[in-house]
Amino acid sequence: MAFKLVATLSLAALAGCAVMTDRQSDGQVAQAERDYPPEGQILNVDGRNVHAVVAGTGPDLVLIHGAGGNAREFTFQYLDRLKDRYRVIIFDRPGLGYTDRTSDAYDSAFTTQAESPAEQAQLLQRAAVQLGATNAIVLGHSYGGSVALAWGLNHPETTAGVVNVAGPSHPWPGGLGAYYTVNGSLLGGAIVPPVISALATEDRIAEAIAPIFAPQPVPDGYIDHIGGALTVRPDSFRANTRQVNTLRPHIVAMAARYVDEFTLPLEIIHGDADTTVPLDIHSIPLSAAVPQANLTVLEGVGHMPHHARPEVVFDAIDRIATQAGLR
Repeated sequence: MAFKLVATLSLAALAGCAVMTDRQSDGQVAQAERDYPPEGQILNVDGRNVHAVVAGTGPDLVLIHGAGGNAREFTFQYLDRLKDRYRVIIFDRPGLGYTDRTSDAYDSAFTTQAESPAEQAQLLQRAAVQLGATNAIVLGHSYGGSVALAWGLNHPETTAGVVNVAGPSHPWPGGLGAYYTVNGSLLGGAIVPPVISALATEDRIAEAIAPIFAPQPVPDGYIDHIGGALTVRPDSFRANTRQVNTLRPHIVAMAARYVDEFTLPLEIIHGDADTTVPLDIHSIPLSAAVPQANLTVLEGVGHMPHHARPEVVFDAIDRIATQAGLR
């Protein structure tokens, strides 16, 4: 009887903590969305909301952010340096920022499934066409690079070329570690995100961002601009961890298609100090698989080459534009 009483009281206490955590998390979500509202327009694409920032004139250039990011990745410094010669279209990927998931099936807290790069590319490609971009250069960073590669494989008719910046392209050995294993799991993904959201502080977010840039420092003003609080909203947190956790089998399938099916101009940019997406596992094999690919390796640069050496990325975009006859 005593055991049952303790168990009942313990469950009640846990339930009370969960309610308090959920309330605190809800407050954090509301504050994040007040602090970092959409910077662009919300498109309705097949019944799904897609957030797009559009600016500039010239050939169409689509920019796709990486894991845990949003369109602010490229509105920070990048947009202003490109919009004088390109019409720049920056998307939030599905489930992140202010873009919906590609399917209701992925909305549940109790699922381990997530959109493949191909599913994400399909939604964003349709959004780009809705904006009139029927021959776009598509640039993706990190996970966004995988989406850009899927875009090029599956939608070559509306694509001028692809710029892959430190993006996963080939299967990697081993797992992703406890962080993704726990948060990508059924129970972990349901329970942990509200706790993360409730406890996330600006300092903790900054601590998480710093290793992504290493060995380079985080640019001044980046953390204030990027809206890290948007990423730790429970729904976005789940989307991100589950997309990463389910990425590998999709990459395996994509890698088998490069040699015969990737026919577009391809620029690859990667730092040799990148420990997040290693150069030798991804970009070197990709450049070998696609004969027309041009690989630029940046000595001493980590996982954020578009911030560490932006001029190199701009040159790659311009080369694609020239090869595709857009200039």
